[in-house]
Amino acid sequence: MKTYLTKVLIIVLLISAFQIPVNIIKAQSNPQTTGPIGSQIAYGINEDIKYWNGNAWIAIPSGLPGQNLTFNNNIPAWTNNPNGITTNTATPASGTTATCGGYIASSSGSPITARGVCWSMSHYPSIYNFHTTDDIGKGSFTSTLTGLSTGATYYVRAYATNSAGTVYGNEVSFVAIDPAKVYDFDGNAYDTVKIGTQYWLKQNLKTTHYRNGDAIPNVTDNTAWSALTTGAYCNYNNDANNGNVYGRLYNYYTVADPRNLCPTNWHVSSDADWTVLNNYLGGSTVAGAKLKETGTTHWLSPNTGATNQTGFTAVPGGYRFIYGAFNYLGTYSQWWTSTEANATNSYYYYIVNNGIPVYTTYYNKAIGFSVRCVKD
Repeated sequence: MKTYLTKVLIIVLLISAFQIPVNIIKAQSNPQTTGPIGSQIAYGINEDIKYWNGNAWIAIPSGLPGQNLTFNNNIPAWTNNPNGITTNTATPASGTTATCGGYIASSSGSPITARGVCWSMSHYPSIYNFHTTDDIGKGSFTSTLTGLSTGATYYVRAYATNSAGTVYGNEVSFVAIDPAKVYDFDGNAYDTVKIGTQYWLKQNLKTTHYRNGDAIPNVTDNTAWSALTTGAYCNYNNDANNGNVYGRLYNYYTVADPRNLCPTNWHVSSDADWTVLNNYLGGSTVAGAKLKETGTTHWLSPNTGATNQTGFTAVPGGYRFIYGAFNYLGTYSQWWTSTEANATNSYYYYIVNNGIPVYTTYYNKAIGFSVRCVKD
């Protein structure tokens, strides 16, 4: 009994120590069958830790790397941050760098000899992954993460090391984005271009979610598409590869939805926005040539007059008719505006492969057109 109590005392001391990764401790069954809840912890090798709940031994599944065992109302549980180590929110500074950091509330009596953050593309990074070393001691610190891959998701934890070992704070995550680009909810990246006084996205919209994160239905069935009076999107010919190249096709109900289709600080181009654009380019009779992508990689010949001198890089994504049929891929670029004509129709603008103007008219809200966003 004396030996058993000694071992229990050692376990308790280890759990209380600042830097011991307690989840390496395992448990074995114990003959005890009486006692108050949490009064004993069984330990051993190659089994889960167990605690006495007043009636039986209850196994505690192994914790994750860097977690520690703590007690809440005498019930043991793994926690990520029992020692006041907090990981700050990470902020991308460029496509390959980000800033983060943390706060250490206590050294638990043993001086902190190293601190910083560690990061990885996998959960629960440790100092065996990429990490910084940001001075010593407790308190706040700031870290710079380098060598990131643009578009990748990273996981970050603050850490602190003293004579007993290393422990970690809570985990945060971020996507390594390029501040020069605009991102929708799905993480699609868009280039921007300034044309006169306006800023436009250089690609047709691809998002499958509204700005608030609500999903936009992907409606592939022709009959279902024709019956819609609410927002939906599709890919041309229901082929996701077309969506990646030309952007998605949206009905007008998606454009008009108050949850917003474009990224934050951007909006679906209006009739007034297109008027400003056309006027800056010398009028609608010649503006199309200055907006079209050059060559015949996407446009079918002859792609008349295309110069793309604005950098707008219009590509011919075609459209989806009211009754679900697809048409004009390679020959027409057509974009919804946010401007209604009447209860049934809304305005849109379009460019063709055998002409240089920008045309406008209105059509039924159930049709699927491309969308371009302009900055607020």
